[in-house]
Amino acid sequence: MLFSWLRTAGRLPLPARSFSNVATASSAKLQEQALEEKCILVNDHDQATGSASKRDCHRVDPDGNIRLHRAFSVFLFNSAGDMLLQRRSVEKITFPDCYTNACCSHPLYDIEGEREELNALGIRRAAQRRLNYELGIPMAQARPENFHYITRIHYADRGDGTWGEHEIDYILFLQKDVDLKPNDSEVSEVRYIPRSGLTDAIARLDAPLTPWFRLILQHRLQLWWDNLPNLKQYENHKQIERF
Repeated sequence: MLFSWLRTAGRLPLPARSFSNVATASSAKLQEQALEEKCILVNDHDQATGSASKRDCHRVDPDGNIRLHRAFSVFLFNSAGDMLLQRRSVEKITFPDCYTNACCSHPLYDIEGEREELNALGIRRAAQRRLNYELGIPMAQARPENFHYITRIHYADRGDGTWGEHEIDYILFLQKDVDLKPNDSEVSEVRYIPRSGLTDAIARLDAPLTPWFRLILQHRLQLWWDNLPNLKQYENHKQIERF
């Protein structure tokens, strides 16, 4: 699938609505298979307590509880300071067809290197892997050392009542010009938006925001975005933030 890139706030849609039945079935199968991957379970202090499948980590139980697990959110900016926004595929199990930041996923328990906690190295490795898988960004363009780890956020959202989120979410910033080749089983649309056009761009979206993106947008994103060259002053690696 070919993309023509413009560094503007304009929409750059994938032809998601014209996918063939075969492509749609294939995407749904990939999403179902991904539910068997194992996430890292943690307690409220982000201490690893074991593992569970993505299915078990995102299923809302009869009491409304969701198992707490480790995750990350990548915010990607180009050299001009514009932020990449993606629209999740309609085939996604959790929060399908919602707008969100560049990449949101999990380190996997079965990948030993992604369990490494020192300097959030496992998280950075997982972010590199998922940027490659979701957006087609070459591994060499998003190395673990390129990510700026800012803080962790503990949040929960029951979603549709069947599938939801309950995560210790590591916030990673990456400012770099990258090559994109989005995976249409994961992403249906991508666009860059400028800081000055953020409010208008969000207001014009024709689909909801994911809960984690909405939360970060409300509490921290604009401050961090205004200080892209000086993010170190906002690092908080000791406390887990809860809004």
